[in-house]
Amino acid sequence: MSIIQIRRVTPTDAADLIAANLANQDYHLPWVTPFTDKAGFDNWFSRGLTGPNVGLIAREVASKKVIGVVNINEIVAGAFQSAYLGYYGMQDFARTGLMTQVLRAAVDYAFSELGLHRLEANIQPGNAASIALVRRVGFKYEGFSPSYLCINGEWRDHERWALLADLYK
Repeated sequence: MSIIQIRRVTPTDAADLIAANLANQDYHLPWVTPFTDKAGFDNWFSRGLTGPNVGLIAREVASKKVIGVVNINEIVAGAFQSAYLGYYGMQDFARTGLMTQVLRAAVDYAFSELGLHRLEANIQPGNAASIALVRRVGFKYEGFSPSYLCINGEWRDHERWALLADLYK
């Protein structure tokens, strides 16, 4: 039996996600600044209703606590069959191996349920824990993108890591 559950987020997850994000604000900095109120949740959630994005929530089965969030963004079908992968975990589960399980489950979902061929994760070079995580799951380094994303008002460099469905597992 799995000790994690990962599924698409629903409106009933709002309170737990907001509370978890609020409790982990310092832990997430400077890498990501997730929503911390209902308006932010509603905005994030609505992107997955009609747009090319899927938001997944991961919980520990026993406690129902939020382990983390995985976003499969900018899904493009057709000849590309690709998306960007974003994620963050909660400090209570740091260094437990659960985010590795979560990311593997999200990759399985993207490749099997969504039929994607490629996932790309863009990670700030100083985020050693995140780079180690994608490596454990099988992502390969593809390159460096200067000033790739604006986070907290600053354009930040990122490394590109990718995983192909036919090379996974």
